[in-house]
Amino acid sequence: MAHTQAAATPLAAPRPRLRAVAPDEVAGLARVADFLPPGATLLPAPPNALPALPGRPPMVGYLVLLPADAQPEPEPGAVPEGPVTIDADRRVATVDGRALDLTYLEFELLAHLVAHPHRVHTRDQLVQTVWGYGHVGDGRTVDVHVARLRRKLGAEHRRTIQTVRRVGYKYLP
Repeated sequence: MAHTQAAATPLAAPRPRLRAVAPDEVAGLARVADFLPPGATLLPAPPNALPALPGRPPMVGYLVLLPADAQPEPEPGAVPEGPVTIDADRRVATVDGRALDLTYLEFELLAHLVAHPHRVHTRDQLVQTVWGYGHVGDGRTVDVHVARLRRKLGAEHRRTIQTVRRVGYKYLP
């Protein structure tokens, strides 16, 4: 019982967290799934992201991803944080007051990332959200659009869109 309560605390946090566990604890993750919010996903962590202890078997890690709509929405009238601002009514994105020349999909991708700062989005989630369910493509499509967005944001702000290796992207204002 104590194990279940201890595992519930990190997984109930509002931000995704990486937790390394011993291989014999993997079976206990089925019980942990009961504490996840609706729509949350457990993904295996990349092996190189986990600590290696001498003389111990390799650890297994899981990343908890929460759906974008589970994040609390900003209050109306709240000032957006960061250098990038989105005006959805005029379909204009600006960085430090400079308007960006974006294609339709680049604008949609940037608007989605800016609307959910600090949230890790998988490539598949971005394809479904921005391109739609009917899109035929793969995660490389997202990679190409993110590379174009970074170029258009400029050298000073290109790091606001960060890569989460083997998972996806997040916007950090």
